[in-house]
Amino acid sequence: MQQITVDQLAATPGAHVIDVREPDEYRAGHVPGAANIPLAQLGDRLGEIPTGAPVHVVCQSGGRSARATEVLTAAGFAAVDVAGGTASWRAAGHPVDVA
Repeated sequence: MQQITVDQLAATPGAHVIDVREPDEYRAGHVPGAANIPLAQLGDRLGEIPTGAPVHVVCQSGGRSARATEVLTAAGFAAVDVAGGTASWRAAGHPVDVA
């Protein structure tokens, strides 16, 4: 499984990011520009995920995103797990969007 750090993600402008947390977690703060597709809905929503470029997957701390990355990779996507998730993103001082 491919994996990057939150600092590497922050240094990748225009990266496609999918947040696989639940909607209430997402609304409380997420990586700017991330699309919310909860892990439980991932299989039904594959058509919403861009192809042709890596898709970076984030959750709260890394467990759900690792599972989602495996699912996406098996489905033919170039999926990359974001190590440490949103908790590490915040701890590193990167901005979050709230909605």
